[in-house]
Amino acid sequence: MIAPFFGVDPLVAGLFLLRLGLVLTAVMLAAVVVERIGYAIQLFREGRLEKRYLPLVRRAVAGDEAARGQLVACPSRHRLPVARFLLIPLIDDRDPARITGTRETVQAMSLLETVRRYLRSNFWWRRAVALRAVGVMQDKEHTSWVVAALDDPNPSVRGAALDALTDLQDPASLPATVVRLHDASLHRGRRVAALMAFGPLCEPFLLELAGVDMAHRTNYARALAICGTARARSSLCLWASDPRAEVCAAAFEALAHVGLDDQAAALAIGNLQNPNPSVRAMAARALRGWNDQGDTAHLLAGHLDDEWTVAVQAARTLESMGEKGIGELKASAGRHDLAGTLARQMLWEERARC
Repeated sequence: MIAPFFGVDPLVAGLFLLRLGLVLTAVMLAAVVVERIGYAIQLFREGRLEKRYLPLVRRAVAGDEAARGQLVACPSRHRLPVARFLLIPLIDDRDPARITGTRETVQAMSLLETVRRYLRSNFWWRRAVALRAVGVMQDKEHTSWVVAALDDPNPSVRGAALDALTDLQDPASLPATVVRLHDASLHRGRRVAALMAFGPLCEPFLLELAGVDMAHRTNYARALAICGTARARSSLCLWASDPRAEVCAAAFEALAHVGLDDQAAALAIGNLQNPNPSVRAMAARALRGWNDQGDTAHLLAGHLDDEWTVAVQAARTLESMGEKGIGELKASAGRHDLAGTLARQMLWEERARC
């Protein structure tokens, strides 16, 4: 027999606990049901709005003035969903015609006041939509808000900020864009896109930063591989002698973009013998299209049986070097190893283009 607990009959206590458990279970079940009902209602409303406005949005972005007029006249409570329908497709589709059509529609709807309010919202999805609207409308008055949003705790908002910087192309945001090149919390593809939007305007600032921030020189070199010009060549030649293999490889990758002169070509040829395969691969890539009176093509052919990354770059470069390169590929095509396989593949591609 169970002894009474604090004078309470065990049977009564057990019944009480059973009832309490049933009540708590019923409350939890009711909460789940209410949540599901709320979610279903939300999906129903969103479905109705999507059915009503999505065709109008598509026509408006395509330039239909009548559809644009209907969006302008939509109730204020529907403006956020309409803004989402307009802006969210830009996450995956950065087609210039779509961006232009979206910008004209957003401007026609006079969404600026709504955007300003949503920039300060506690809800991340509102902040993200507002940031994309700032970028699409090229509202440079809010560039500082966009830059500040790069530190937002929500990754979707940070991504929207990078998209906005890409669309804004405001020179005032250039330092922040370049500095954030190292920020691993930001989407790498979007970081690159934001940098590409500025093009060669980034180059002087990148070179200046690389002179004082040597720890991140690899990132600066990779950035110059996107937006660098011949102006950066002398600095890249200096970095190609850096004892850090990753810096050296990134420098040759950038030289492949900006083009070689005699000094840079000599550095690339010398580094075909570098002990690090990534450096050898990028040195071979940098020589793509280079033609001299020496034996560069023959040296490259000697790397067709190197590590895979090096061999592929050497083969591609030989293919780009005209008669000398093609001659070396033909000389290797009869081999029964990796060098022969790559040579035959390059020759096949070269014939297919002719």
